[in-house]
Amino acid sequence: MSYSEHLATSVSIPRRALMRNLMQRDKTDEVKVLIGVRRCGKSTLMRQYAKRLADDGMPATNMFFKRFDDFDIPLDYDAADLYEELQHAIAQSDAAKPFYVFLDEIQDVPQWERVVRRLHTRSNTHVTITGSNARLLSGDLATYLAGRYVEIPVYPLSFSEYMEYRQLLGDTGIPTDDLLADYMRFGGMPGLLKYGLPTEENARQFLEDVYRSIVVKDVAERSGIRDIAALSKVSRYLFATSGNLFSVRNVANTLKSAGLGIAPKTVDAQVDALERAFVIYRAEQTGLSGKQILRPTNKYYPVDNGFRNLANGFTSKDFGAQLEGVVYMELRRRGYMVRVGAVTGGEIDFVASRGSDRRYIQVTATMLDESVRERELASLRALSDAFPRYVITLDSFSAGTTEDGIRIVRATDWLADE
Repeated sequence: MSYSEHLATSVSIPRRALMRNLMQRDKTDEVKVLIGVRRCGKSTLMRQYAKRLADDGMPATNMFFKRFDDFDIPLDYDAADLYEELQHAIAQSDAAKPFYVFLDEIQDVPQWERVVRRLHTRSNTHVTITGSNARLLSGDLATYLAGRYVEIPVYPLSFSEYMEYRQLLGDTGIPTDDLLADYMRFGGMPGLLKYGLPTEENARQFLEDVYRSIVVKDVAERSGIRDIAALSKVSRYLFATSGNLFSVRNVANTLKSAGLGIAPKTVDAQVDALERAFVIYRAEQTGLSGKQILRPTNKYYPVDNGFRNLANGFTSKDFGAQLEGVVYMELRRRGYMVRVGAVTGGEIDFVASRGSDRRYIQVTATMLDESVRERELASLRALSDAFPRYVITLDSFSAGTTEDGIRIVRATDWLADE
């Protein structure tokens, strides 16, 4: 398919921060690697990047666009076929201008990294690739392109992007709190809004389709997992219990008590495969006072809250747990490494670190109940350093700063403050 045909199918979902990142690296020699879960918007972002170049005067002959999960790609397509197509495209291009190569879901092509390495050695050539599995950046790619690529994570829509997209769809005049309720319940996978305004029925249909394609193609096939039924139960269990601390052994024991006999080693392999497909993310527990935790447990969060609620039947309960998942993914979107903090007699929901920047965050649906308020503040007050401390909540009556400097922030304000 030609670049022009791909461009015609583009859906305009604003991803301003990601686009700024791409454009800032436009003239660098690094191979740009967009990674993230299937259907999170990588392909659309790459098309928008190409369109920006075209709008700035880059001729279509100098842009090669290939998507490798299209139906019309031959089943035996390999690196030699790609190399031949690229040579032909380069011969037709304007040699006085840069040549741009866009390779979408490239991990499906055997030995693709050899082609990308050759492209990288070619002068005045810029390469952008996407992939839905962490193996994209391991093995041969790390060998061939060590130090020559930049990884750009792509996640489902942030709440700010979600609000903007809803406005573009003509859904104006909706209170911000109502938009957040939809976002928490149905998630921010871009394709969901192609069905119109989110409802439980279309969210279930869309997310089930996406979930099945991820589990079968990006997890089971690539990791050689044959027992898809067990994999599905493990993944749905992790979705439904996101925000709970547990170990792999705990998961295996819980599933065993529910009638699914599965060894901890098998669970561990399946959890690892889900992580590599960017379906779930791990927040490891770390000790912040006293002895460090010797056998840490973890929290796991789905890449999108819609998957959590799909597993739970789109319940309108557990607002605190739903908000926790949204905050966790937003921290990752902002470039933080996120862990769970353990203090004497309590827990810090998130210890977020980005270079020298560190902040401690508690998440709760409300601070109006005095016992909840004291519990959330007590863990933050147990900290001895001077890094910023926050409580993020859904209620609008508790916002402000405590006498000891803890900031209590409305979720809508924090999520919009990028």
